[in-house]
Amino acid sequence: MTERARVTVLTNPASGHGSASHAAERAVTQLHRRGVDVVAVAGRDAAHARMLVEGALDRGMDALVVVGGDGIVSLALQVLTQTDVPLGIVPSGTGNDHAREFGIPTRNPEAAADVVVDGVVDRIDLGLIEGEDGTCRWFGTVMAAGFDSLVTDRTNRMRWPHGRMRYNLAMLAELSQLRLLPFRLSFDGTEVTTELTMAAFGNTRSYGGGMLICPQADPRDGRIDVTMVASASRTRLVRLFPTVFKGTHVDLDEVHTARARTIRVDSPGITAYADGEYVCPLPVQVSAVPDALRILRPA
Repeated sequence: MTERARVTVLTNPASGHGSASHAAERAVTQLHRRGVDVVAVAGRDAAHARMLVEGALDRGMDALVVVGGDGIVSLALQVLTQTDVPLGIVPSGTGNDHAREFGIPTRNPEAAADVVVDGVVDRIDLGLIEGEDGTCRWFGTVMAAGFDSLVTDRTNRMRWPHGRMRYNLAMLAELSQLRLLPFRLSFDGTEVTTELTMAAFGNTRSYGGGMLICPQADPRDGRIDVTMVASASRTRLVRLFPTVFKGTHVDLDEVHTARARTIRVDSPGITAYADGEYVCPLPVQVSAVPDALRILRPA
């Protein structure tokens, strides 16, 4: 990035249980040290943060740097996609799957800020979700539907406990009601009717803080990778879970994969989540959009 470049740094103060504000201070200090002009903004909520980013885009900037987790990255995607403004990430959330995919340091705000200055701009694909209710949402990592979206639904309804334990309890509750769900899918026009535990649609490889659910996904190939799990056995699903962190689950009999440019997916009563955020109820169409985003990553 050129000397005296001008960047906007957007922080989600709630991200990482409040650690994002401290990470932002460290990153901004480092950017100043490196000769970068910084406009620092913090969103009170998603709508306010989006308004701030749109305002910064109108005024002009050399990059938007977000400090937080995958949620604030997701928000930035809705504004920056198909513009020439690159996205920089200073990860300080709980998942940080975008940062992990592109090799951005996750526990060192100064090193992440250095990537903004010294890194290269990479053009990558994004996923686009279009819902029958009119929803139109960009995503960078994975869209989930089925067992894992039911777990997230339940997690979001729970008020206690906080953090990972709440998710774990929600998972146990959903496991107790485990069942195969009716799915209708279309891969570039080829229709499939089946029963699945869950389906994941990956522009990149991981979600949920490093689970390699779509281990072969490539955000530069113009296609979405799909991982479909079909198991009504709690025991087998629990045994499958650790293998997802290595990406070896795709070798198991109850797991099938596919790859397509455009996928239509429907399952009654199931909602879609992408980049860890609620999107909309199914049915949706999921498409890979080539070269949709410019992202700053290590050289």
